[in-house]
Amino acid sequence: MANVPNEDTKENLSRDLIQALDDIFGLHPGHRPAHAKGIILSGVFTPAPDAASLTRAPHIHHESTPVSVRFSNSGGLPDMPDNDANGASPRGCAIRFHLAEHVHTDIIAHSHNGFPVRTPEQFLEFLRAVTASAGATERPTPVEAFLGAHPSALRFVQTPKPVPSSFARETHFGVNAFRFTNGEGVSRYGRYRIIPEQGDEHLSGEEASAKSSNFLFDEIVERIAENPVRLRIVVQLAEPGDAVDDATDIWPEDRTQIDFGAIVLNARVADDDRAARRMIFDPIPRVDGIEPSDDPLLETRAEVYLISGRRRRAADEQ
Repeated sequence: MANVPNEDTKENLSRDLIQALDDIFGLHPGHRPAHAKGIILSGVFTPAPDAASLTRAPHIHHESTPVSVRFSNSGGLPDMPDNDANGASPRGCAIRFHLAEHVHTDIIAHSHNGFPVRTPEQFLEFLRAVTASAGATERPTPVEAFLGAHPSALRFVQTPKPVPSSFARETHFGVNAFRFTNGEGVSRYGRYRIIPEQGDEHLSGEEASAKSSNFLFDEIVERIAENPVRLRIVVQLAEPGDAVDDATDIWPEDRTQIDFGAIVLNARVADDDRAARRMIFDPIPRVDGIEPSDDPLLETRAEVYLISGRRRRAADEQ
């Protein structure tokens, strides 16, 4: 089992991570410190028949479940240009399954398969190295030294992240693995993928440069006004020997993928700016049949989301 930090240590680390993001992007009250620019759409989730073999989770055994889906740019700038391939990527996709009044479970994914570091302490070191490198003249800079010592972070940074033509034309990958248990008590580890029904479509650098700074948000509003946005959720299953507690470990593409279900989005959430300030997504499922792995990122990620969410709500009430 992974070592779980005590509550004070976990909260201090989470607050340090939020401060490190604020140091990079500035403080923007009412907005997330990362993935600040987003839009929330509403729709319905329908489970796939095969999903019951994977988990006994309630939304798999309901005929359908209402969902809210937030698409976002990376970074902590509320006006992050959509066509900034470096600053706005990887994009985010967060899904809330509304199981009952005040009862929900979430999926949080981004448009890159993997994460730069294994632990929250390493992520804090990475963010601080980014800040320390601003205006640095000596080589290697702090961030160059960090990347040189952390191959997974270097791979994350160097992997191309092209600009999509639409939020509805981009695959998103769950960062962490979870333990899925079915009605017979059989458990498997897996990671989510959110796949657009129409497939991925990315722009060339020249095409992206010609787009407006808000083109993805304008496009998704126009798209959903004309036709629903359709997404498919699958779970990539781990095989023996695959790391289930390391978000930097990318499993081979030949691993089995089980259909989890389909999402049809048909409207933009009314006053979604305020909804975004109020909604606190949770990286930990907290639902029967889907449990967290021993990934050391999970507890701290959840604490970061909670603290930043409370900060947004406080700003909203002022």
